[in-house]
Amino acid sequence: MIALQPVLETYAPAGFDLWPVADSEPYGFLPLNGALDTAQVGTAVMRVAACNDIDPEHDDRRPRPRDPLGRFLHGLLTMDPLFASGGLRITDTATGATLVPGCCSGLEDWREWFGVVDGEGDGGSGWFGHDPSPLAERVGDVARLTVDMERDDSPVIELSVTELRRLLVGAERDLADFLRLAAGWAALHLPDHALPVTAALARGLDMPMPVPVTPRR
Repeated sequence: MIALQPVLETYAPAGFDLWPVADSEPYGFLPLNGALDTAQVGTAVMRVAACNDIDPEHDDRRPRPRDPLGRFLHGLLTMDPLFASGGLRITDTATGATLVPGCCSGLEDWREWFGVVDGEGDGGSGWFGHDPSPLAERVGDVARLTVDMERDDSPVIELSVTELRRLLVGAERDLADFLRLAAGWAALHLPDHALPVTAALARGLDMPMPVPVTPRR
């Protein structure tokens, strides 16, 4: 069986106190879906905001606000484009082979996987980060996923392009479910910023604006 999940790279949030977050492994991955609890949603929002917490001194964005919350959210609300460290994680449960997004891969580009399915770009292949350096390519009616193309002995996952498309549709559904949770979470935890934060998250995940629901506790 092949499992595909949209994931966000996380780290241990030592000292973060602007809202509740869950404990996270350094350089781990948090799957985004509709089953996250409140603390996990808070972790995801924190991580996307942190990915874009870039000082505006050297560009034309307005200065940061002085309050701690406004300062932290400033990049999320003003950067264009946004970056969300992560991507798609694909696991062959029969062999244990797992393709994970490499460094510099971002969830904002997750739709590029459809280019592999459709045979677009460089022969239907895609680049999804480095260290590791995963590679996805279409070979006829088969999607060939190399876990790390820098390794001669890299595990390879193969599945039909029809199955990969089905899995990508499932990933889109997971992201939509997560964004509905995030919208509800923002209304509770960031009431003064809920709408722009939700809009920024949707933009950062290349998804439409959601209708909010309340995350489970």
